[in-house]
Amino acid sequence: MERRAVVLAEAAIVSATDCDAAIALDHPLALAPGATAVRSEEWTDMRLVRECLESNEAAWSALIDKYKRLIYSIPVKYGLSPDEASDIFQETCVELLAALPRLREPRALPKWLMQVTAHKCAHLKERERRLPQAYSADPDDDALGRLADGGRPMDQLLLGVEREQALRDAVAALSPRCRKLIQMLFFESPARPYKEIAERLEMSCGSIGFIRGRCLQKLRAQLRKNGFR
Repeated sequence: MERRAVVLAEAAIVSATDCDAAIALDHPLALAPGATAVRSEEWTDMRLVRECLESNEAAWSALIDKYKRLIYSIPVKYGLSPDEASDIFQETCVELLAALPRLREPRALPKWLMQVTAHKCAHLKERERRLPQAYSADPDDDALGRLADGGRPMDQLLLGVEREQALRDAVAALSPRCRKLIQMLFFESPARPYKEIAERLEMSCGSIGFIRGRCLQKLRAQLRKNGFR
């Protein structure tokens, strides 16, 4: 147990610079030498959690890689600074490490991460206002009554975060070509010209529109499969 905690904690404690770079560049978090990478979309959350509890560092890296944007997006929506967002990210990872053995339903992990991260953001805001309040980090806690910064109800903020994560999961489940095409067309700013996309994906410019339509159909089907409405 102690060795497992050491291995996973070392993987969880990411510096602010590494955290920002991993999120901005869409790179998985670094693994220790000799560790085998795991693509997060290839394993279910249940398997990732099980492997993490067995001290599989690659599974822990894949789990954090899968949900790093979900975690990081919440302090950003709260208007926290990059340093504060990175601190929240690290604290949430450490809390996740401690909570994994008590997480009775791995499929509830995204909701738990949103709850814990949002509570930490609210707690930080309250501390800045010199009104600190305790919060519960129980994996099955559903008490979310506070308001996000700016008066936006927390449940609305978390609903938006949940939908964003559903979209990320659906894109990750696409074929490599569709995933890269969707990312280049809709997730990059400024958008790349068709000629550059065609060269990168080794396809003709004239075929991009047709392939884009097929990929969007697959994306919509994956969203429906994931329960996205």
